[in-house]
Parts: sequence; C-alpha cells; structure tokens
Amino acid sequence: MEQPLDAIVLGLGAMGSATLYQLAKAGVRALGLDRHHPPHAFGSSHGETRVTRLAIGEGEQYTPLAIRSHEIWRDLERETGERLLVECGGLIVSGAGARATCHVPGFFANTLAAANRYGISHEILDAAAIRRRFPQFAVGDDDVGYYEPSAGYVRPEACVAAQLALARDRGARLALGETVLEIGESPEGAFVRTDRAIHRAARVVVTAGPWLPELLGPAWAGRFRVCRQALHWYEPANASDFEPGRFPVFIWELAGHAQPIYGFPVVPGGAGVKIATEQFEETTTPSSMAREVGPREAHELFETKIAGSFPGLTGRSLASVACLYTMTADSHFVIEPHPAFPRVLVASPCSGHGFKHSAAIGESIAMRVG
Repeated sequence: MEQPLDAIVLGLGAMGSATLYQLAKAGVRALGLDRHHPPHAFGSSHGETRVTRLAIGEGEQYTPLAIRSHEIWRDLERETGERLLVECGGLIVSGAGARATCHVPGFFANTLAAANRYGISHEILDAAAIRRRFPQFAVGDDDVGYYEPSAGYVRPEACVAAQLALARDRGARLALGETVLEIGESPEGAFVRTDRAIHRAARVVVTAGPWLPELLGPAWAGRFRVCRQALHWYEPANASDFEPGRFPVFIWELAGHAQPIYGFPVVPGGAGVKIATEQFEETTTPSSMAREVGPREAHELFETKIAGSFPGLTGRSLASVACLYTMTADSHFVIEPHPAFPRVLVASPCSGHGFKHSAAIGESIAMRVG
C-alpha cells in the first residue's frame, strides 16, 4: 500500500517545479500533477530565456527572493551540470516626460532604491555613457540608464526540467497528462480529482498559472486576467554586436509609448535578438488563445517601437511565439489559502515578473506546507 501523501503540487511550470523540488528535498512525500508533460508550451514557462534582475522595480520587497533564486540556480547547476543562469548584465532605460510604464509607476526609481537598499552593484549611465558602452541602443538625449552587472537571463525550460528531475530523484511522484476536474477538502484532508484518479494529501498547492481562473471557480477567478503576449526574434546586421557580453538584457521605458519593450542578446543556438512588448487590454484563456503569431505582429512592433531604437537590426523577423501572462490588478503576487479550502494554497507569483523569483518562492512555499 502506498504511503499517504503530504502534499500535492498542481501545475509544474516555474513555481510548481520549484515547489515540488523543494518539498522532495525536505523529505516531504509529494506528488506533482500537470495536464501536459512539462516543460511544455501551454503555460508561461517555455522558451529559451527569461529576464532576471536583482533590484526589483515592482517592489523592493521582491529583491531578497531574486537574490535567493540566483543562489538556488547556482546550486542546481553544480548538481546537474546544466547551465541555467547567465549573468550577462541588464540595462533599464527610462527618462523624464511621458514614458512607457513597466508594470508599476516609478519602476526606474524603485529599481534604484532597491539596489541601494540591498547593496546591489550598479551604475547610472547618462545618454552619452549608454552610447559609449552600448552603441546598439539609439537612446535620446533625455534617456538615462540603470546598469546591473548581475542581471541577465535564466533558461526556463532547463530550470523546470532540472527541478522536476531532482524532485523525482528524491522520491517525488509525477502524474502527467491528467486534467483536473475538482479541487476540494474532506475530513481526511485535501484532494484533487482528475480524469484518471482521485489524489489525496494533507495539503494541495495550486501553481497552475494561466489555468488558475478555470480551476478556482467564479469567486476567485475574477482576481486574475490572462493576457496573450507575442515575442519576436529579429535579425541583426552583425550578430557579434548582440552577443552576451556586448549586449545586455534590457527593459526600455520608451518616450511617448504606453508599454515598454524588453529583450535579450543572441543566445547560443538562438534565432536572433528576442524583443517583445506587453499588452494588457485583451484577455484570453489557455485553451482559446491564438498560438500562431503572424508576420503582421512582428512587422508592426518593429515599425512602431524597434526600428528607431536599434539601427543594428534589419527588421527581418526570424521567429515569433506567443505566451501568457496571468495578471493581478496591482501586478503583485497572490500566495494565500483558497477562501473555501484552508488546506489548499493558491500561489500565483505572476504578472509578467514571476520567473526570476520562482526558485526562492518554491523554497518558501515548501517550508510553509511541508
């Protein structure tokens, strides 16, 4: 007879894989559930890169989580031999006047305050200094930059795969390809009913990302908005100008635009310079989202936001993909018990800036429920 479970983790993307790994590492009897086979492209944890930065403009309270996540990823690298974290530097560009806003008002000032509070190495660059250091950026005279050497990118699919593999090595079970039909409680504890089985445990952690609204029911679904995002890879005229070490990850609060652009250097084996913006007007669901990204979307973004900002890009789109943001009203995270089921913890560290914190949040959740 199988031993009873201590915890079930529902959804094995960034947060779920980190939580399951940390539970298994602590010796907790845990089961990980996912309707697909992670890492997969049906949530928010796929692709080749995610931005990571230590000074967090969405709120300096997040900075310790980012710092701890870097430590955990380095530990995982030593154990697995995988390269998960690349600290190639990060540049945030903003300035006076009407600007795009990255997630929260005062993002640039908040970033600087977090760096000063936590002693994170950084430089403030005026427009002339940005042009000297990073001539790929066609900044305006009023632009100012925050440069953080320890920023860079993490490899999301590699992170998910590494944590799930180590969780399994430490005794966690995986139930993949199961669709959840019900989450609830009984006198014996919490349960998850799927199309294949009923799984019972003392606690359930729901880390289902964009699938949360349909899983939690109408009382809670309204707290989350799921928005489709499109990401594009553009051809550089000279690829070496955009390699890590010469070109940083970046966030650019453009003058005269509502939303910023952000992007990455050309990664080894990559298709070009990855650049995207964000949109929060149109909502969707994981089942109904338009997964195909047409050439019109790539052309429109290039013409409106990129052509004048990066003269070293040809404008030719090499690839495009879509992903999902799970948004809250204030862009902060939701980590709290389900209102009807106190043994069920809902964790949605989301709103477009969650992955960089995921390793540490998984550790925190494991300590809370283990």
